[in-house]
Amino acid sequence: MNKRYALADVTKELVLVSTGQKSADVVIKNGRLVNVNTAEILEHTDVAITHGRIALVGDASHTIGKDTIILDASELYITPGFMDGHIHVESSMLSVSEYAKAVIPHGTTAIFMDPHEIANVLGMAGIKLMIEDGLKSPLNVYTTMPSCVPATPGLEDTGAILSSEDIEEAMGWDTIIGLGEMMNFPGVLNADPEVHKSLSATLKNDKTITGHYPMPEAHVGLNAYISSGARCCHETVRKEDALAKMRLGMYVQIREGSAWHDVKETIKAITERNIDTRFANLVSDDAHPDTLLHLGHMNHIIKRAIEEGVNPITAIQMATINVAECFNLSRDLGSVSPGKWADIVLLSDLSKVKVEKVLINGELVANEKQMSVPVSRPAYPEFAKKTMHIGKVLTGQDFEIPAPPASKAPSIKAHVIEIIEAKVGTHHLMADLPVKNGMVQNDIVQDIVKAVVIERHQATGQMGKGFVKGLSIKYGAVASTVAHDAHNLLVVGTNDEDMALAANTLAEVGGGMVVVKGHQILALNPLPIAGLMSEDPLEVVAGRVAEIDEAWQVLGCHMVSPFMTMALLSLAVLPELRLTNRGLVDTVHFQKLDLFV
Repeated sequence: MNKRYALADVTKELVLVSTGQKSADVVIKNGRLVNVNTAEILEHTDVAITHGRIALVGDASHTIGKDTIILDASELYITPGFMDGHIHVESSMLSVSEYAKAVIPHGTTAIFMDPHEIANVLGMAGIKLMIEDGLKSPLNVYTTMPSCVPATPGLEDTGAILSSEDIEEAMGWDTIIGLGEMMNFPGVLNADPEVHKSLSATLKNDKTITGHYPMPEAHVGLNAYISSGARCCHETVRKEDALAKMRLGMYVQIREGSAWHDVKETIKAITERNIDTRFANLVSDDAHPDTLLHLGHMNHIIKRAIEEGVNPITAIQMATINVAECFNLSRDLGSVSPGKWADIVLLSDLSKVKVEKVLINGELVANEKQMSVPVSRPAYPEFAKKTMHIGKVLTGQDFEIPAPPASKAPSIKAHVIEIIEAKVGTHHLMADLPVKNGMVQNDIVQDIVKAVVIERHQATGQMGKGFVKGLSIKYGAVASTVAHDAHNLLVVGTNDEDMALAANTLAEVGGGMVVVKGHQILALNPLPIAGLMSEDPLEVVAGRVAEIDEAWQVLGCHMVSPFMTMALLSLAVLPELRLTNRGLVDTVHFQKLDLFV
């Protein structure tokens, strides 16, 4: 890859090329420029590039020399490279370098990753591994320092704890662009000293605080949260909340991931109100490998916005210049303008966002959906692959849920988590469940099955037990170490023996995902890197995920990305009810809850 030059180091060279005194390295000829600065399309436009930066936009004939590489863009649209302003790479189940190979051909030239998932397992060491991996690829990988590890102290147990001192140290790293999503919004609003130390350290280093405010409240709490420095928020699922945040100067990161499809609703804040969109971004948050393989990345999300009625140029602004402004990077990124890095996408169809060529730093890195430069395979150290510590081989008895000793009735009322397909939220229900031989049972008729979270970092043997409604499984069990945010071992099932087999299988392979039925393994997706990621290529991992999805259907579940939805059962920062290794958590009031009413 070409060297990345700071603008301060190449001002002279840019001027010499722009004025024709030196030849350009690359010239893109005769394209249709999507000008995100003025929201217009300029026909017959050239772009001259030197030292990885744009020297001239317009007629570049005088910059062409005998060694200039010419890219004919006739009938093509020239746009800035697409940027994902909020992504957890770990949710792709790929290493950072393999992720880069997956998204670059779709027009993504920069991501702002929050390695929150690996941080919960491996702490600072895991974050550094992700950063180092990202530096090996052409993709511009910006990292936000995870802010909440653990996400809910006292309510769950993680493999690591990051203090405000750790965050303050990381804010001095050049590789850190800001603070990862501040999920502890109660801590922000209650003026928790540790939380505000992290906010202060970020602001003192002139870096961006990325937010996480999921509450449907747009007055005192939201104002207070934004006043603390939070610049953006991806946890917006209603048009009213999106509008409220943009009115207060917060960037709303409109999300379209593999399991949560928020564009359809939140984009209405724009399409129905005809407001200025400068504070609207498009993000993925989480994307499974099959989504990347078959639908794409930011090109797909931009297309979804267009399908919902957004002007194509506006939709592209929401994944380019608006993102750059959010992270204070518009001097280098976000538009095809003189002085900017030459991160450029060539499209053959604007409304369908059909990507033909991708340049990063002035170099052609992808052509016709294929990488055109090599990307080295990752090699993660052994310590990152030895993170399954359960302490014993589990049996079916470990998954039994005894009724309270005083209860003699044939049924008992329990608190139940109800999942919502393609949404991050859950409902808090109460349901009567059957009791047999002193043990509380599943109720397949009500679509209620057991859920168990097993601490897997320190071999404490601690298990949180509960029930979940809405997965529609009628047989077998599923297990995953992708279980936000602590990433303990999460098991859901219809019978205790299959649940034990699923859990033990993942303990043996170093983590991942597995589906079991009738004491047989139907599908297995090993994820040995921290129990979250694989070193294998996209196509291999996507194939395993497809097998997992098919196995879910064998169990009776036909929902979209069921594993992604299941993985949020333990995410104790989202309303209304969740399950961690310590038990049920009321995530409206942030307090532990007994299983039985």
